[in-house]
Amino acid sequence: MIKVTLDEVLAERNMTVTELAQRVGITQANMSNLKNGHARGVRFATLDAICRVLQCEPGQLIRYLPATDDPA
Repeated sequence: MIKVTLDEVLAERNMTVTELAQRVGITQANMSNLKNGHARGVRFATLDAICRVLQCEPGQLIRYLPATDDPA
């Protein structure tokens, strides 16, 4: 499972979703969808802008969590 950890990075930076959306240049609704894991995808240009504003690596925003439902 892919988990978006944007909310954690925003909290560390004391930044709101609204402020990040404005600085990145996308709507607050789209940024909220991304933050809440409801986005179906993200453009590399958007990811680049988010990382630039937050001064972070993409891996700090998106994490892979292995499935816990082991069929064994």
